[in-house]
Amino acid sequence: DSEGGLYVCMNTFLGFGREHIERHYRKTGQCVYLHLKRHVIEKVPGASGGALPKRRNAKLFLDLETNSDLNSDDFEYEDEAKLVIFPDHYEIALPNIEELPALVTIACDAFLSAKSPYRKQDPDSWEEELQASKHAKTLVQLDNGVRIPPSGWKCAKCDLRENLWLNLTDGSVLCGKWFFDGSGGNGHAMEHYKETGYPLAVKLGTITPDGADVYSFDEEEPVLDPHIAKHLAHFGIDMLQMQVTENGLRDNDLKPRVSEWEVIQEAGVKLKPMYGPGYTGMKNLGNSCYLNAVMQAIFSIPEFQRAYVGNLPRIFDYSPLDPTQDFNTQMAKLGHGLLSGQYSKPPMKSELIEQVMKEEHKPQHNGISPRMFKAFISKGHPEFSSNRQQDAQEFFLHLINLVERNPVGSENPSDVFRFLVEERTQCCQSRKVRYTERVDYIMQLPVAMEAATNKDELIAYELKRQEAEAARRPPPELVRAKIPFRACLQAFSEPSNVEDFWSSALQAKSAGVKTSRFASFPEYLVVQIKKFTFGLDWIPKKLDVSIDMPDFLDISHLRARGLQPGEEELPDIAPPIVIPDDPKVGEMRLLYFRRSFLLALDIDESSVMQLAEMGFPLEACRKAVYYTGNLGAEVAFNWIIAHMEEPDFAEPLSVPAFGEVASSGAAAFGAAGLDNQPPEEIVAIIISMGFQRNLVIQALKATNNNLERALEWIFSHPEAEEESEPALDTMNVENNANANVLAETGPQGPRIKDGSGRYELFGFISHMGTSTMSGHYVCHLKKEGRWVIYNDLRVCASERPPKDLGYIYFYHRIPS
Repeated sequence: DSEGGLYVCMNTFLGFGREHIERHYRKTGQCVYLHLKRHVIEKVPGASGGALPKRRNAKLFLDLETNSDLNSDDFEYEDEAKLVIFPDHYEIALPNIEELPALVTIACDAFLSAKSPYRKQDPDSWEEELQASKHAKTLVQLDNGVRIPPSGWKCAKCDLRENLWLNLTDGSVLCGKWFFDGSGGNGHAMEHYKETGYPLAVKLGTITPDGADVYSFDEEEPVLDPHIAKHLAHFGIDMLQMQVTENGLRDNDLKPRVSEWEVIQEAGVKLKPMYGPGYTGMKNLGNSCYLNAVMQAIFSIPEFQRAYVGNLPRIFDYSPLDPTQDFNTQMAKLGHGLLSGQYSKPPMKSELIEQVMKEEHKPQHNGISPRMFKAFISKGHPEFSSNRQQDAQEFFLHLINLVERNPVGSENPSDVFRFLVEERTQCCQSRKVRYTERVDYIMQLPVAMEAATNKDELIAYELKRQEAEAARRPPPELVRAKIPFRACLQAFSEPSNVEDFWSSALQAKSAGVKTSRFASFPEYLVVQIKKFTFGLDWIPKKLDVSIDMPDFLDISHLRARGLQPGEEELPDIAPPIVIPDDPKVGEMRLLYFRRSFLLALDIDESSVMQLAEMGFPLEACRKAVYYTGNLGAEVAFNWIIAHMEEPDFAEPLSVPAFGEVASSGAAAFGAAGLDNQPPEEIVAIIISMGFQRNLVIQALKATNNNLERALEWIFSHPEAEEESEPALDTMNVENNANANVLAETGPQGPRIKDGSGRYELFGFISHMGTSTMSGHYVCHLKKEGRWVIYNDLRVCASERPPKDLGYIYFYHRIPS
């Protein structure tokens, strides 16, 4: 604010800037505030070569602080605190024990001495002195003849060649996990410790004549090993001959090559920094690059800019007393930080001259730190609330779900992504068909590996790689599979087999095929390339492919056509139910319908069986597939790894109420309709069980849209069927292929924006690394006719946008 600092209400302990403090006072009547200022003393060279302090104000605007490295030796702090009494703005300097009541003095002291939550969230912002391990002096090393080569390492239990740890007891080389240093891994080093109890491991690639990174599994923290040279020499490693590398190879083993990391980040090219509105970077809060990349793409879309930044004054005026817990406030604040230009300013000429005089270049610390936004948006989510790397596609769907649940004004910005998918299922024996529709937000495009145009090169590369691995030589230069985009689009449109298909025409199981088409085309088409899969050994891996993604995309031929002349629909008959003659038949019917609800959610049983064959409990596999929205065995496997320590891991799947349904699924339930009507998705599920629509709506209204309680209500009110209200008219969504048509949200369906199927690329998010749980995300956006790279805080004009290596692509509709 204009005076600098932050006002803290001493009754609620909420913080406000100058522009909001008056409104808070008028709204609540709270009159006592603590005004905090931090003066940063920057040291500048003095005449005698020493350092003279140069004092300046440190402005605070909630958590939109700039990212100067204020922990460096170039800065010192002076904090100033005083009480401000409203409405007269009467100020009392602190400390002052004579004029203030004891209770106020205690409250001020407690607040000023409390640890900052930002400090807790950002544990890497300062360094702690490592302690010597209690195992270092007495470590027993097995005389098993193991000798570690100077290069060519890989995990003994998988094929990973990064984040490798050498156990100092038996010489095992195993991969770590995210919590060691942020790198990816399958946790084999930790598993080995649990099996053997061998406590110390050193990270390969960090060994230098000065030391190495050592971790103690028993003490659960990085440690010092005073005897590291001796312990390494036991396995034939001479510290004096080792040089630090990132991939476990010595410097003289490295060959010039262009890696995925270098291409995507455009390394080796001098990129011109970009400044001003829309060119603001975001600080990486450990492993939050997935969030940074998605939010940069989101706030490049005009509908989101209007909904949050355009409505910022109104959102702030009507925000709750605790704005930290309001989604729209946090979105507006983040959007303002990215689009205002206040946190993206070019360096002053005097600063550039100073850099030249010092013969050094200090990077400009522009950008914002989205700590408060991340804390809110990930609250209660087991994955996004952690500091682990996450899948950008899953976070995008999580964000869309929050946008749906927190309307802002009359316009829902997520409408631009929503589209309807028509699924045509055909019984192969009777040839009869069934058409259904569902809501989706992402087009998931399979990678057609069999269509690679450089198969001979790939075969030759694999032979060289295997030979190099056997001879412990560095791997050859990578050959990346080149996949035509048209082959991936064709694979998307091809029919797929339906596992365990029950034909209502035959009243028996049969073979079935399913085809998906677009019942509507969205305003903005989001395309995900399904790069992540499983290897033959069931280890998750990433397909390293290059796809010639088009700048202009036409998918008009994928428009759904509905029931065609000559096609006959499958009868609307449910599978037969065999219910024993028992007094508790009503209870058993309820159990059956609960099971039918799970079937109605279309849990992918093939993915369940793939996971079960890996040794996981069947019920855990069903939960994993359900909570990840049928996105495949790979995504469900990641869910299992993250939740397998929970006490109810193997318990049967318990279907939550509608409002508690997980948001990860690609077809997550939409928001409730207008006029307090039950969500159409739940209505359709219960109708599919054989109940009348009017009865279903009455039951859901009586139970606050809770599906299980609605079923119980139906069974306990047999007379309600005759007294229930008339059935509601269905909504007819008229598709128009030549103009955008907005179908307003009604009780019978979601709101969609339909139009032509012709699109232009304007952005893409790329992933570097071998797994969604590790690596790094970068965003490229096309603005003002040129491409711009958003690499966390670094925002630059792109010289070679790697459009063929993207993971998620953003297209906007071309006006007809």
